[in-house]
Amino acid sequence: MGSQEHTLTRLDGSPIRALVVDDDPMLSEVLAMALSAEGWEPHRVGDGQAALAAVRDLRPDVVVLDVMMPGIDGFEVVRRLRASGEDVPVLFLTAKDDVADRIAGLTSGGDDYVTKPFSVEEVVVRLRGMVRRHVRHVAEESSVLVVGDLVLDEDTYEVTRAGAPVELTATEFSLLRYLMENQRKVLSKAQILDAVWQYDVGGRSSVVELYISYLRRKIDALGPPMIHTLRGVGYSIRAADE
Repeated sequence: MGSQEHTLTRLDGSPIRALVVDDDPMLSEVLAMALSAEGWEPHRVGDGQAALAAVRDLRPDVVVLDVMMPGIDGFEVVRRLRASGEDVPVLFLTAKDDVADRIAGLTSGGDDYVTKPFSVEEVVVRLRGMVRRHVRHVAEESSVLVVGDLVLDEDTYEVTRAGAPVELTATEFSLLRYLMENQRKVLSKAQILDAVWQYDVGGRSSVVELYISYLRRKIDALGPPMIHTLRGVGYSIRAADE
């Protein structure tokens, strides 16, 4: 089940953190095993108070939250999270299946809703979609560019691939940033010269070829090739599994 989705990671390339909150230890264990099979990092707690503390301490990427729990119920957990400014995606699990309860769950700040009994595969599929949307949203709101397992942070000037640091010169960094900003697009040498060098280099396209080769040695050395040449047209970058 997890082999197709192992590339779904946090922006820094580390495993997705999932918090499973349910007072049924057998159910939470089954969900945790399924998420481990996805290559994710699951954490389990059994009540609402522990859930609030875990979100604060673990900073999970997604929360699977039972509604009916002793003490603080799932709806109240989410209300408190949202009131504190926490926007982690939440999938509710509940035995309740009427429209009023669904509306209550979503209006309290939940993102999705699955009723018991449920298919574990369905829960995992829903969570994948929620995590993808959230990771994309975080990337758009930050200075971080992500292509597959390649991550570039414009603020810190750090680049990693599959979590491994990649040391780049200032020009290499600018070239990689331009490629990543236009991932999957084929960029001509003229476009690259204009965007990256921004001054007259005598029209010498060889400088582009040279710096592309530098990037390949550093980026493609860490995994399957990501930087591609379309002869006579230009260069592109895309995730290794595309």
